[in-house]
Amino acid sequence: MSSFPQLNPLRLRSYVLRLPIFTRCALLIMVALWAATIPLPWLRDATSLDPDKVNLSSLHRLNTFPIMHLNFIHMIFNVVAFAPLLERFESEFGTLVCLALFTGPFGLLPGLGYLLLEKVILRGNNAVMGASVWVFMLLASEALKAHKANPNFNIGPKRIPTWTTPLILVAITSMLVPNVSLIGHLCGAGVGYLWGSGYIKFIVPPEKVLRFFESKLNLLGRVPHYVSVDQKTYGRYGVLPSSSGTGSPLPKPNPDAGIRLGP
Repeated sequence: MSSFPQLNPLRLRSYVLRLPIFTRCALLIMVALWAATIPLPWLRDATSLDPDKVNLSSLHRLNTFPIMHLNFIHMIFNVVAFAPLLERFESEFGTLVCLALFTGPFGLLPGLGYLLLEKVILRGNNAVMGASVWVFMLLASEALKAHKANPNFNIGPKRIPTWTTPLILVAITSMLVPNVSLIGHLCGAGVGYLWGSGYIKFIVPPEKVLRFFESKLNLLGRVPHYVSVDQKTYGRYGVLPSSSGTGSPLPKPNPDAGIRLGP
């Protein structure tokens, strides 16, 4: 008998139905953009990060290049790798923080880093696209968390620092997968290290502003699978259940429930 694990459609469906709202929308947009390139192939050229084509009238490329993919295989691998990482990030920081970061700084910072290295320093002009820049960014952030709990792991007699895991994966990916951007992946990982070490936490909008919009628009009540900014007062998708006054209080839901990728 085969010992390979079999895909359980019911568990997959259950996992997909538990995804928070921003994660769902981001993944759907990636799939939709790939589908749109079938009748409209020029979309790739209009949204990729092409150093020679970036100017004041095309700065949108800094935000669109992570959500566009070269082909179906490129898209599906990135979606599968990105989904659990983004789900974990949104569950930890909230939907509004995800919206603010992934539509702004998390595209701009690795994109600008790539333009600086590729265009200014290396004098190259290789266009890049794909969510792998976000995959390595989130992996780098998670690696710093894991490093605090477990600074090293062993490979034979060698002790490897845990924080280097994303860099090892970048190197392996560059060697095994054709036509990947080593510089792009390193820029994503670099931003992840900056985020994980707290140096760029100032890019998050003030919590008072986020709370104002959250309460003013009643996002918890109106948006299904919305993750509150306030994880202490609210649960993953709303107000925590409380005791009715008689009997024991209901158990507190675990905000980290679900399948995760990484440590």
